[in-house]
Amino acid sequence: MKRSSAVLSFLTATSLLLSPVPAAAQLSEQSLAALRAVDLRLATIAYRLTTANAPLCRDLQPTPGWALHAVDQYDAATRPAARQVFGFAMPVAVEAVVDGGPAARAGVAPDDALVAVAGAPLAGPGESQGSATRDAALAQIAAQPADRALAVTIRHQGADRAVTIPPSPGCRSAFEVLLGPGMAAMSDGRTVQIAVRFFERYDDEQVAVIVAHELAHTILRHRVRLEAAGVKWGLFSELGRNGRLFRRTEEEADRLGAVLMRNAGYDPRAAPRFWRDHGGDVDGGLFRSRTHPSSSARAKLIQAELDAIPKDAGPVYRPPLLDSRDTPLD
Repeated sequence: MKRSSAVLSFLTATSLLLSPVPAAAQLSEQSLAALRAVDLRLATIAYRLTTANAPLCRDLQPTPGWALHAVDQYDAATRPAARQVFGFAMPVAVEAVVDGGPAARAGVAPDDALVAVAGAPLAGPGESQGSATRDAALAQIAAQPADRALAVTIRHQGADRAVTIPPSPGCRSAFEVLLGPGMAAMSDGRTVQIAVRFFERYDDEQVAVIVAHELAHTILRHRVRLEAAGVKWGLFSELGRNGRLFRRTEEEADRLGAVLMRNAGYDPRAAPRFWRDHGGDVDGGLFRSRTHPSSSARAKLIQAELDAIPKDAGPVYRPPLLDSRDTPLD
């Protein structure tokens, strides 16, 4: 997971140049252990959502059910504590393993180092601090066939061994926890980022509402379509056509997000309930951006989407909304 004190919004971010934890925010061993628990919660939610909804996604990747990190994601002051907590026998390691997932069934354990993917060694760490090493490993995994077993070499307690992880296709996306005081969540079309504060305040089903919403942005290709529409970002995002198109994508993500939850076995009614009970914590109340619907409007819209699901719909429901993902925004 990317370690950052930056907090970005899907609608106002102008870039994804996130910085790892600065020296002033160096983490103790206790904090790193707590962060592992948060990353495992996100990895578990993401695994459920992406594998259950694979039939709805065009771009798939192997989804082992783990969270990876690299030693150079941690700043120099934090790195000794990170090595103490996580080991890092190699630059990239398994931070957490989803219980019952493919990696767990193959015998992969937390703190196993990742040596190679499909026989190709992983790149070493760069000279500068950042997530490039971890991201390169994720890209190497994503490039493997999603419907085939994933062959990796891991280093466990000093010994290398080949591991074959069972096939588990999932929607292609990365997931990261953002550190900092804000309540931010965003998707840039490739990576979903969720602020750590959500995990402090809400249970996993409630967090899944936010994760599913952001994953829906990815599946519906909102970032690409907004850029193709020539919208203005930042301060101009709320004005005229910009605000209307951003609001439309938010409404679509709310609708599809609830369906993604339903397909993944969560109670989809948690989505309208979350916005009714906790929307003010997220949308800013009176200071809500006009690019986002009000909490009450979101709850009503989501409930209407759920009410429209046929009673005889199978375990993976494909909503008509998906047919719009190639339609230009106008």
